[in-house]
Amino acid sequence: MTASHNTYLYNSAIPTAEEALHDCVTGEIFLKPEEMQAVLNMVEIKRFEKGSLLLQEGQYAKACYYNVQGCVRQFYLKGGEEKTTFFYTEEQSISSLNSTIADTPVDYYLECTEDTILAVMSHEKEEELYSRFPRFESLCRQGLERQIAVYHNLLTSYMTSSPEERYLQLIRERPKLIHRVPQYQLASYLGVKPESLSRIRKRILTKKELRS
Repeated sequence: MTASHNTYLYNSAIPTAEEALHDCVTGEIFLKPEEMQAVLNMVEIKRFEKGSLLLQEGQYAKACYYNVQGCVRQFYLKGGEEKTTFFYTEEQSISSLNSTIADTPVDYYLECTEDTILAVMSHEKEEELYSRFPRFESLCRQGLERQIAVYHNLLTSYMTSSPEERYLQLIRERPKLIHRVPQYQLASYLGVKPESLSRIRKRILTKKELRS
């Protein structure tokens, strides 16, 4: 794991805020010109190298993110072992609610597993946006409710299904993720050891071959 923090790539073009956020914003809601301009003025588009840490255990969350391109992994470090709990890919928001609301340090890490482009907004700018345009707070709350529903479904799946069932569900719902992250991280996310994941994959492949 690379310990570089907030390391940006400068050797390739970074989209403007308007280019990066256009599909996100216009796809979800209609914004008046002054609202769109306010968002663009408060957001910064940054590119992070693979391995960069957006947040480390013990730090306070100072910003929220929107994933324009790339993958960000959330994981905990327990007994020297990484426990992966989520992968944020394109068009997903990344925020640390407990740290923001309770003003407490986080107990996990956010790591870019690929070269990643993020739209970054500080919490101060976010509050300013809510103050100037109150309906943004309602819209963000709706987005938060959808995010909580995703986490709830993940927790339910983890508690009630087998590792093989969780892997099959991941293939159905996020098939591209299978090829974007290392197997050991994927295994941790599913709650198994890498060798167990290898056996699961072999069983699934064998079943497919028997049916064909």
